[in-house]
Amino acid sequence: MIKKVSVNTIQKIKNNGEKFSVLTAYDYSTAKYLDEAGIDIILIGDSLAMVALGYDTTHSVGVDEMSIFTKAVARGVNRAMVVTDMPFMSYNIDIESALINVCNMVKYGANAVKIEGCSDYILNVIKRCVESGVPVMGHLGFTPQFLNTIGGYNIQGKSFDATLNILDQAKELEKAGVFSIVLEMVPEESAQYITENLTVPTISCGAGRYCTGQVMVSDDMLGKFSEFKPKFARKYGDMKSLILNCAKQFDYDVKHGFYPADDEVFKLAEDELKQLKMHSM
Repeated sequence: MIKKVSVNTIQKIKNNGEKFSVLTAYDYSTAKYLDEAGIDIILIGDSLAMVALGYDTTHSVGVDEMSIFTKAVARGVNRAMVVTDMPFMSYNIDIESALINVCNMVKYGANAVKIEGCSDYILNVIKRCVESGVPVMGHLGFTPQFLNTIGGYNIQGKSFDATLNILDQAKELEKAGVFSIVLEMVPEESAQYITENLTVPTISCGAGRYCTGQVMVSDDMLGKFSEFKPKFARKYGDMKSLILNCAKQFDYDVKHGFYPADDEVFKLAEDELKQLKMHSM
């Protein structure tokens, strides 16, 4: 029987000084392959707004869309922990509606949710989620849903005071009950200091080598999304070229009569074929 990755698994990895992997997935087959590959956490990231739906920012994706992708990913996973990003404004209006949205994601197959920020309100939302039996992954540093108030895609924690501020926020998230914290676009030294002063594991999203986990958008990792490439995204494949080449070859084969071939079509039985030929005379 496959042992499911849980919050206890993730904490044990941190305590043992080991590392865990996190990749995004937005569909059944990708999730299935990532799970089979041994990825520890599969995140239905709101990054799907750009890489799967073609929006300009994560602000445009909503609860209904995240629900569909969560259902698809969850069906493909046996071992990994499935975490759903709570999209923009899905948990900001009031705690009651936040809990409804969060708990629905669990009903759709998520094992945990990810929530950005650390205001008093957000801390209360996290506490209520945990009290309701829903594990929460925090998210500090550059928080995409606060893009407009941050003023752009800016690195966070670039000074001593800014690093301490993120650490203070992280400790508040820890008290609220998060099981891990994503640090996005934070200098490596700052992330190391924060990580070493927390009990829960941190997950690097462009925050260097010293966090317990590393997360990447799978479309960046696979070389499929080419609109832009973050500094911290390593391309392990070239899916863009693979898709283009396969599609061009298919197009050529169709237009030149090479597809389908004889062994790729269905045939009538001989007696049926004879009747058809006689009828056409």
